[in-house]
Amino acid sequence: MKKLTKEDIKQEVFDLYDDYAHNKIERRQFIEKLSLYAVGGITIASLLSFMMPNYIDSILVQPNDPRLQSDYITYDSPKGGGKIKGLLSKPMDVEGKLPGIIVVHENRGLNPYIEDVGRRAALEGFITLAPDALTPLGGYPGNDDEGREMQRKRDRNEMLEDFIAAYEYVISREDCNGKVGVVGFCFGGWIANMMAVKVPSLSAAVPFYGGQPTDEEAALVKAPLMLQFAGLDERVNAGWPAYEKVLKANNVEHIAHFYPEVNHGFHNNTTPRYDESAANLAWGRTMEFFKDKLKGK
Repeated sequence: MKKLTKEDIKQEVFDLYDDYAHNKIERRQFIEKLSLYAVGGITIASLLSFMMPNYIDSILVQPNDPRLQSDYITYDSPKGGGKIKGLLSKPMDVEGKLPGIIVVHENRGLNPYIEDVGRRAALEGFITLAPDALTPLGGYPGNDDEGREMQRKRDRNEMLEDFIAAYEYVISREDCNGKVGVVGFCFGGWIANMMAVKVPSLSAAVPFYGGQPTDEEAALVKAPLMLQFAGLDERVNAGWPAYEKVLKANNVEHIAHFYPEVNHGFHNNTTPRYDESAANLAWGRTMEFFKDKLKGK
């Protein structure tokens, strides 16, 4: 089997995967359309294997990292799914109170990538909570295909309530300094935008390639925003001009970054959509933004 590289993959394959990952086509259709690109020694099996996430080899901060306290907790979400499980992480042996960050997963539950992101952010000096919106259905099932199917069964506004409840849990902790932000990816980017709509006391929000609120909802945003967009992500980017217009009209502090020639999901280092340069730049900007908005006086 030919060992594939990112350069072997046509952009149409990435676009096809995006449709599949966002439930626009079923797995059978995905495989049928993928077969059109299985040419020149490239098999369907090798394409499928290459496009699927590789969690085992991609973790940057191990679950048992001695620099962190990182454990699963359960908190109450009375307006959402009830009892919700999440990964709570914070730096080891830090004195004083810390700001918090809610880390919101994509449309497939709390997978190893998002847990890793929560630990990465904690190492920067934050209390992080990465909830699993699939908890009412049994939790992340261990693979993204089943996770997507499970998440489709939940109402997204009820899931939004789960993440708002996570904010309320973190901000009420004795070790929190009273400032909490949110970062989310894909579906989680929409959640980050909507938490800025629904939570007036939110200190900062960073949606990565997230869907936008309606104009009426956007008019309620008060929190400072840093918005991260993939240059090739026409689906999400199409909604930015209208959102930006409302933010400007209401003098909401915001900055948008577009990363040229990268795909939706470019921060996710477990799939070939990952772009190391853009991901590192975006993450560095995100952490500096949170340090400014959550640690400043």
